[in-house]
Amino acid sequence: MENKQIYLKTVPAPPVFPEVAPTYLTDQTMAERKEKLQQRMKEEGFDTLIIYADKEHGSNFEYLTGFIPRFEEALLVFEADGSCTGILGNENLKMAAFSRIPLTLKHCPLFSLPNQPMEQGQMLEDIFSEIGLAKKRKVGLIGWKMFTISNQSTKQLFDLPAFIVEAVKTTLPESTLLENAAALFIQSSRGVRTTNNANEIAHYEYGANLASRCMLRALDAVVPGIKEAELGELLSAEGQYQSVVTIAATAQRFEHANLYPTYKKVRVGDPLSMTTGFKGGLSSRTGFVVASEDELPSEQKDYLDRVAKPYFKAAAVWLEKICIGLTGAELYQEIEQVFPKEQYGWHLNPGHLVADEEWMSSPVYEHSSEKITSGMIFQLDIIPSVSGYTGVSAEECVAVADENLQQTIKISYPELWERISARRKYLEEVLHITLNQAVLPLSNTVAYLRPFYLAKDQALCFE
Repeated sequence: MENKQIYLKTVPAPPVFPEVAPTYLTDQTMAERKEKLQQRMKEEGFDTLIIYADKEHGSNFEYLTGFIPRFEEALLVFEADGSCTGILGNENLKMAAFSRIPLTLKHCPLFSLPNQPMEQGQMLEDIFSEIGLAKKRKVGLIGWKMFTISNQSTKQLFDLPAFIVEAVKTTLPESTLLENAAALFIQSSRGVRTTNNANEIAHYEYGANLASRCMLRALDAVVPGIKEAELGELLSAEGQYQSVVTIAATAQRFEHANLYPTYKKVRVGDPLSMTTGFKGGLSSRTGFVVASEDELPSEQKDYLDRVAKPYFKAAAVWLEKICIGLTGAELYQEIEQVFPKEQYGWHLNPGHLVADEEWMSSPVYEHSSEKITSGMIFQLDIIPSVSGYTGVSAEECVAVADENLQQTIKISYPELWERISARRKYLEEVLHITLNQAVLPLSNTVAYLRPFYLAKDQALCFE
């Protein structure tokens, strides 16, 4: 890496793979998920877990049931013996029959939308009493956060709606220990959701492939005069629910506090940001609507050398250095060394875990002792903020897999392995990035960066 130079030059676009069908999670995978959670409960001494879900925060619930409650709220009460109670509102009662794990259905109209019928069903306290919650010694509440505050116990911080927490507390005797148990799902070193088997990697690759296809399609469509909304349309596909707010923002962002693509037209010289994401993957790009350095704003003529090239080098170092057994602190320091925070203004984690949601958690932070583990899916996510300069991004998703997991993917999902191999070949032979052997690109456009949107055949690469 030290002897390589970065150039903006003409290179072929990465291969894309249309018509890749979703991979369903198997019954075996769902059974494994249930067993993993039971084991973690046993290790931590939990009798019962109460798992919350709504549309934005349904991933822990969905991990076991296979669905989210869409526009309502829901609870899954998971017992140490593996038995489950699903507490659902009016419009999700029918989903109980489709749950990937058997569950006993309870109807709580409080989870339903305003002014819907509330006469049928039960109040939460009655349901909790009926299922024997008061007899438990240790109960875990699971929302979507662990509240990782240094040197402070956060086991009594709960991110569920107050009426649910109060119903739980009202039901439990004082002798019962009640804790935030989200770590059982998402803590990087021990959470059940942080590593994936071959079936799960195939399942999530669908979204990563789709997001990167959308991004490449949008990149190719950028021309002066195109509307943000037209680009936004290209960033959606196949009717899939997006895991982030779609970004297609040219020139000044957040005018009138707006987050969404508008009818604003792209102009030469504008900065432009685009982002799309689906389950398992996100693609994001930021750069300039120019064809060459001559068209850059006068105060950012050195944009390539000051921002874009250092960022590209940091992304390449990340891909070359990440490996199984490396601690999060060690990867953090690799990025700090080549892309110092003080100089480049990034402040979030340089890389985080991805699954059903765009950001689950991250083992990569300063002083982290959590280790990179086979089966993790990462988003390569480093966000610079250099005063006076437009940003740059090339966020994409990769899996980390040991030889056994790679061999299982090869045998069980040969077409997926062919896609992964083609992506690795492109990175190594065209962009000249030497990937760590454990890295499996799930996106088509990993490290593919066109800083100048109108130079459609040019991207940064090493020589």
